[in-house]
Amino acid sequence: MSNKNANSTNAWDNAEAGILSQIQAVLFDAAGVLPAARGMSHFGEHALGWMGISAVGAALDKKRRRKWLAMGAGAFTAHAASVVLKRIVRRRRPDDPRVRVGVGTPSKLSFPSSHATSTSAAMVHVADITGSKLPYAGIPIMMTSRMVLGVHYPTDTLAGALLGIGVARAAIDIERRTA
Repeated sequence: MSNKNANSTNAWDNAEAGILSQIQAVLFDAAGVLPAARGMSHFGEHALGWMGISAVGAALDKKRRRKWLAMGAGAFTAHAASVVLKRIVRRRRPDDPRVRVGVGTPSKLSFPSSHATSTSAAMVHVADITGSKLPYAGIPIMMTSRMVLGVHYPTDTLAGALLGIGVARAAIDIERRTA
């Protein structure tokens, strides 16, 4: 990378680290936020929580079994796509003295947020399955939790959410066309 690109990347990361420190100033020490964010982190790791919900839904809701299975496939595919993008982009996780890290991560790569990706895919599927818009609220909650924990920049979570939404829409379309 040229010095000009490295400097502009560092300036962008610095600006986003400032946003993270502001988010953390409000939420990191708020009662219950850090334990909840850590719990969400463990639940969302490798999309396993979402695939588990998909399996339970498929087992209990025989009428909509295909939709629940599509949810698991969508969350898994979204997660896999985010991992591939991480390896291509190679953006490092936030490393700034203003940002506290509240959870361990399996890699040092940040873009896009795999948690935001798989959660967004899962929430779009659940909204489709239930006919309710309420699951969409889970998307910004997971995005915020990743920033509260200091492991993702805002653009990491936004890109992850957009990727997950796109994958879910494609998976829902495939499920409907093949029914």
